[in-house]
Amino acid sequence: MPIASSELILNDDGSIYHLNLLPGDLATTIITVGDQERVFEISKYFDEIEIKKHKREFTCHTGYIGAKRISVISTGIGTDNIDIVFNEIDALFNVDFETREIKEEITVLNFIRLGTSGSLQEDIPLGQFLISEIAVGIDNMNAFYEVPPAFQDLYTDTKVTRFFTKNLNAYSVKADKSLVNTFASHPEFIKGKTLTSIGFYAPQGRAIRYNIKANSRINQVVSAGITNLEMETSGIYLLASVLGHRAVSINAILANRQLGTFAENPGKVVDNMIKKALNIIVEL
Repeated sequence: MPIASSELILNDDGSIYHLNLLPGDLATTIITVGDQERVFEISKYFDEIEIKKHKREFTCHTGYIGAKRISVISTGIGTDNIDIVFNEIDALFNVDFETREIKEEITVLNFIRLGTSGSLQEDIPLGQFLISEIAVGIDNMNAFYEVPPAFQDLYTDTKVTRFFTKNLNAYSVKADKSLVNTFASHPEFIKGKTLTSIGFYAPQGRAIRYNIKANSRINQVVSAGITNLEMETSGIYLLASVLGHRAVSINAILANRQLGTFAENPGKVVDNMIKKALNIIVEL
């Protein structure tokens, strides 16, 4: 049956509603970033930029490094935006916009997030590049999407998610194993376990001018081996698993929450991550 126009919303030019992209605008290898400006920081290393489009907080560049076609798109902050971006990207590849029907042959995409994060462990130094092998989400996305069994992890049975489950409906989901191993084969990248929070301040244990109800939870996840905190990865892994795509999240560690330190030159750290990641991505 055709998908109703209220469910799959297209603009007058035939582009997908929020992203303003047309089928064919994206490569099958897609880098996601939170910050719009980071799109330019990545695409400056392309040999050729084929497409530049922007709408709302979503900036997209598609181009080539050698013969490899790559897209980079900004998602904005949070898993609520991930819900929009991943559903609309999937539709661009796997729905016929003329007939509004799902295509018989499904295209599987590679998603690589290049983001920034704060370490929760003293022994993870500033400037480290961390692969999120597992993401624990407290964003409540699993109330609406079910993680396929192959992507679930026994980490849900540990004290980390048990501690959060009563009030926050925590879940955990794995990255694509082959993508994790590809990046982990390079010594600059280490594996970790990431907690995806629903906010940056109190939900991540930051106290400025208020009391925090959940501060003890941060200590709990530190003792259970969670390596870092950020705001997108669990949503990326959840949507990728639901839609049948491959995803991995890479974070440049800019802060150490245990030591109270922050990188002196965060731009240089992020640029190093981009260059090293692109060298790997072109070989995918």
